[in-house]
Order: sequence, then C-alpha cells, then structure tokens
Amino acid sequence: MMPPKSYLGFDYGTRRIGVAVGQEITRTATGTVTLQSVNNQPDWNGIARLIAEWQPAELVVGLPLNMDDTENPRTALVRRFCNQLRERYKLPVHTMDERLSTIEAQHLLAQPGSKRDRDSDKLAAQLILQSWLEQKR
Repeated sequence: MMPPKSYLGFDYGTRRIGVAVGQEITRTATGTVTLQSVNNQPDWNGIARLIAEWQPAELVVGLPLNMDDTENPRTALVRRFCNQLRERYKLPVHTMDERLSTIEAQHLLAQPGSKRDRDSDKLAAQLILQSWLEQKR
C-alpha cells in the first residue's frame, strides 16, 4: 500500500516565501515556515530541506492575478519560480489563484500583538494549498 501523498504550498514573494504542508487523507494544509530570500533569490537550501523532510508528491504555488483575470508584473516572477522548482526538484508544480489569500491571511491575523508580516506569508501559503486541496476533490 502506498503512503498518503503530501504536498508543499508556496506563497512566493521576492523578499519572503511562505510555505505550507498539506496531505492527501485529511485534505488539510498547515503553514510551516516563512523563508527569507537571499540576494533577491529564493532560499533554495531552505526549500531543499523542506522537500527532503516532507517528500511531497507535488508542489502548489499561488499565482497572483488581477481581479479581471489578467496577469500583472508579479505573475511572471511566480511563473519563473514555478519553472525553477520543476527543474530543480523534478516534481509536478501546480498554480492556484491567490488573489485574496494575503488579504485574507492579514485579516485572520488582525489580533493585537500578532507577528503579522512573518505569519501572514505562511498563512497565505496555507490558504493557497487548502484551496487547491479542496478543488482537487
């Protein structure tokens, strides 16, 4: 019998990348970490460690689109990140509409004293991956 699949979700940004892990059985996602970019490059060592630790079957990356479904300058950067993930780790990479994930994450973290910026990235990744898992049903 094959073990249940796990997935990693990413909320890509040029300064920080939020990461979440999800799994097939419960179809739930949990924000795990926010990686800091190094010299405007993704923290590839951090991503490699997460892939080694979780051994995901597939990767999911939030795709920023405008409200009218058109692409914006960030969309090309995210597509490039997706291609780099695919090339480096030889895993399927999917995109998921992330239009409101960061806003929703910031809203959910609006409690006084929350570490808003750092937590919002991994929560946004969680929301992206959770939406993808629900859509996959």
